[in-house]
Amino acid sequence: MCRAFEDRAVDTETVDMLLRQALRAPSAGNTSSLQFLVLEGAAQTSRYWDTTLTNDQRGGFPWPGLLDAPVLVVPWVEPQAYVDRYSEPDKAATGLGETPSRWPVPYWFVDGGAAVMTLLLGAVDVGLGALFFGLFDHEDAVRREFGVPEGMRAVGSVALGHPLPTRRSLSAGREKPGFSRVVRRGQW
Repeated sequence: MCRAFEDRAVDTETVDMLLRQALRAPSAGNTSSLQFLVLEGAAQTSRYWDTTLTNDQRGGFPWPGLLDAPVLVVPWVEPQAYVDRYSEPDKAATGLGETPSRWPVPYWFVDGGAAVMTLLLGAVDVGLGALFFGLFDHEDAVRREFGVPEGMRAVGSVALGHPLPTRRSLSAGREKPGFSRVVRRGQW
């Protein structure tokens, strides 16, 4: 994960190629509700940061180089699209076509996460830096600022750009569980 970026644009063709790859990620029932809000250049990305991170908060923000990312991608999913898809004849027997609350796992977020991972890996493959981060309590503010329709849910945000060296996050030093601790074959 990259948290500091050069002040250099990423060409639109590269961004579009990465988004096309991300759209190839799995989608439950081939619902394909994923849509991307793409913010490129200082004018657009500044609007995002002005909406999510006040000037007062920026003074203590531990990752000031993140605000230099020349591209921000906000993936949005539509839960109702899954309900609608699963009310169609080939999926109706699942009972998931009634309401989003019928879904024991909200696959709109699972599918959105798969697309985000594809975007992150694609960015690294073309030599870019990338960071996935949450919107937390700013989803509605971003929705209003950028005209995102009601009913859409943000998966998070992805910063893209040419990476600069930066200090690692404190979480990066946390030890991961060993392979044998997380892989079970045959049964738990």
